[in-house]
Amino acid sequence: MKKYSICLFLLVFTSIVCFAAGYGLTKYRESREETEESRTLPAQTVQEDFLAESETEQTQAREANQEPENNYYLVCEDGFLLVFCGDRATVCLYTHVPITDFPEEEQGKLRSGIWFSSMMDIFSYLESYTS
Repeated sequence: MKKYSICLFLLVFTSIVCFAAGYGLTKYRESREETEESRTLPAQTVQEDFLAESETEQTQAREANQEPENNYYLVCEDGFLLVFCGDRATVCLYTHVPITDFPEEEQGKLRSGIWFSSMMDIFSYLESYTS
């Protein structure tokens, strides 16, 4: 009988320790999330304001120069189409559209790359050949 009481005591003790540890971790995570939320809100607002200001400055500069805007570059790499930003280094979109879905003339253009002024123009172009 003594063995059973020791086993019961160990079971109860272990259960209490586990519940206490779980409760402590839950409270710790909640307090940590609250402090992270209070820290990130001002930074996001500042970043959004900065982005809005930089976009308006870019728009004003484009209007002043009166040059066409070429922001996106559609090109074939490894048999699939990728959309790059204007710098030709940053991938904006992986289309997963194989180049074999296009006619031979368009495949040649896509291998050398095609400039588009907006993402909507790219979607229209892709839709006209893939649908």
